[in-house]
Amino acid sequence: MINDLIKSGAVDASNLEVLMNVPLHVRAELGKCRMSVAEVLKLGTGSIIELDRLAGGPVDLLVNDKLVARGEVIAVDENFGVRVTELIQKPG
Repeated sequence: MINDLIKSGAVDASNLEVLMNVPLHVRAELGKCRMSVAEVLKLGTGSIIELDRLAGGPVDLLVNDKLVARGEVIAVDENFGVRVTELIQKPG
């Protein structure tokens, strides 16, 4: 993808190095739900929050709050990770 941008002239290769170290906020989202303030205040240890996704379904991978991919949750040593299974194509 980056090489295509350089070849097309859309990105100057000499300026690309500066961009490579720009930090981005990356987030994996399992699902969402809506709750009232009262419901949130009732949460405690052991509470269960039902999300809008099926168990084992794909998770969204967002970069700076923009959806860029979907994937599956995996275990990496003692941590969780996401294996990318689908890149989201930008329309147009």
